[in-house]
Amino acid sequence: MNALAQLGMVSDIPSENQISTASFPVMTGEESKDYFVEKDGMKFAGTYLLVDLWEATNLDDPALIDRTLCEAAVAAGATILHSHFHHFTPNGGVSGVVVLAESHISIHTWPERNFAAVDIFMCGACDPHIAIPVMQKTFRAGRVDLDEQRRGRVF
Repeated sequence: MNALAQLGMVSDIPSENQISTASFPVMTGEESKDYFVEKDGMKFAGTYLLVDLWEATNLDDPALIDRTLCEAAVAAGATILHSHFHHFTPNGGVSGVVVLAESHISIHTWPERNFAAVDIFMCGACDPHIAIPVMQKTFRAGRVDLDEQRRGRVF
């Protein structure tokens, strides 16, 4: 049994958002869809954003953070599979992830420093940049630092 199963985070049945490939024929060549992104003459797996939210608030409420990250994912065009968040004490920080069919959004908060570190990785037609204003609105970030990487570049 793996570590996620011990935490109760792995089910024997796929979620209703997942499609079992067992019931579909394997496609090859032109029939199969490639979820890699082509942008600015480059082909890559997806866009990875490192988002630092400074001077932020509302960083100690796991339910609010869950709703906000799910709203951000939907705004970006992603498909939510599931989410899991943990509330730390005594400082009240939250760590968690929204698992997407297109990858994930994760967050780690330090309410005592008014800071949150967010990772957004999305492939396919999703636009992870659209998720940022959703989070900025809820967390009222006074400053947003952004770093972008293109993962899985094809050379």
